[in-house]
Amino acid sequence: MGYTLEKLDVYQLAELFGDEIWEIVMGWDHFKKDTIGKQIVKSSDSISANIAEGYGRFYYKESKQFYFYSRESIQETKSWLGKCKRSKIIKEDKCDVLLQKAETILVKLNAFIKFISKSSKHNPK
Repeated sequence: MGYTLEKLDVYQLAELFGDEIWEIVMGWDHFKKDTIGKQIVKSSDSISANIAEGYGRFYYKESKQFYFYSRESIQETKSWLGKCKRSKIIKEDKCDVLLQKAETILVKLNAFIKFISKSSKHNPK
């Protein structure tokens, strides 16, 4: 079988990461959910969503733009996690684990962007 989005490691990690953020936020009170919660859920879900949208594009130039959006969402999520850590909304050790997961996704996404930039599908001659 060929390559599919669902088999892509960085996509799988991003999906799991977004699900983990959702699970955490669902345990918060209304105020926290309505303020930081909505923001961090949107940014963390946007990581995998933009990978998916980029994956659906034919040319690298189009795909790359969505992968860059995904990178921006990783950075935004890390910012919200920092806020959660400073505000003691999420325990410091849990925030550190989540920040490391976000960094791992970022590294893998950058490697994926580099890999596809060399693909003939994305660089027609």
